[in-house]
Amino acid sequence: MADERTPVHPRGMTEHQAVAAVAELAITQDGVVSRAQARSLGMDRWAVAHQVQAGRWQVYGEHGIAVHRMPLSFAAQCRVAVWEAGTHGVLDGASALTWCGLKNFDDGIHVIVPWPGKARTWNGSRVHPSRLWNPEDFTTRSGLAVTRPDVAAIRAAMWAPSNRAGMTVMTMAVQQQLTPGGAVLLEAKRLNRHRRRPLILDVARDIASGAQALSELDFAAICRRGGLPEPTRQQVRRGRLGRVYLDALWDDFDVVVEIEGVHHDAPENAIDDALRQNALTISRLGVLRIPVLGLRTCPESFLQQVEALLRAAGYGTAA
Repeated sequence: MADERTPVHPRGMTEHQAVAAVAELAITQDGVVSRAQARSLGMDRWAVAHQVQAGRWQVYGEHGIAVHRMPLSFAAQCRVAVWEAGTHGVLDGASALTWCGLKNFDDGIHVIVPWPGKARTWNGSRVHPSRLWNPEDFTTRSGLAVTRPDVAAIRAAMWAPSNRAGMTVMTMAVQQQLTPGGAVLLEAKRLNRHRRRPLILDVARDIASGAQALSELDFAAICRRGGLPEPTRQQVRRGRLGRVYLDALWDDFDVVVEIEGVHHDAPENAIDDALRQNALTISRLGVLRIPVLGLRTCPESFLQQVEALLRAAGYGTAA
């Protein structure tokens, strides 16, 4: 009678063949497989333990197996975190955006599971039991269940450590062409309850509107609330490059504020923006550039800079 610990290999495979099959799968999955996958290829827990004891493989958590001894890549860590979260775990938030190609934003690993859930976290991953869990929001990329970028952008904003980080990752997802701005706005409107919902909606509208940033009327209201004189809005000046449209101007002090929507960060706009600002500087105008996300998340900081430039130009000085 066969030892119960002897691996039962499918289709008469030898253990060597089973090891090779697991390694072949791992190559397509960032060097890792789940225990369930290994089992389906004929590697039960004793066979896996043998590879680990021999120093060839490593185990991570309850479900992750690496077929090498090197540190796990971020993508491999994402796979293990999703496997640890359980059958219904899905990569979400900023980590889902990174999985889909987002660059230069790090907020750890986020996994969403259905509410109520008692999912396991792994190595600092954050698991979110949520009523927002919806199979229609998910897709499979490179063999892993991940949330679509338009939905993930909103979740990333919800779970980010600060308002500024949340609004930034929403903008980056559109700027890096992972999802259209209109799709992000639709998902923002689906959000019913969250402390950041008003801010997320405002920023989603800014993103979806493209070249149309925060209205000059809104900026004038911010100035009034801060005790500053109201600027002239949408003033037109003529210079070497032709007509230049100024978002906000204090003519008496030669101070200009340019309110920049998310489109200003696009490379094709950088040259025009630089030429316009240089022309204004040559005309002896003091120019401040304020990104619309800055006015959404920290208006007081930018208002202090406006006041400082106005005072340097003579505002508040007795006649």
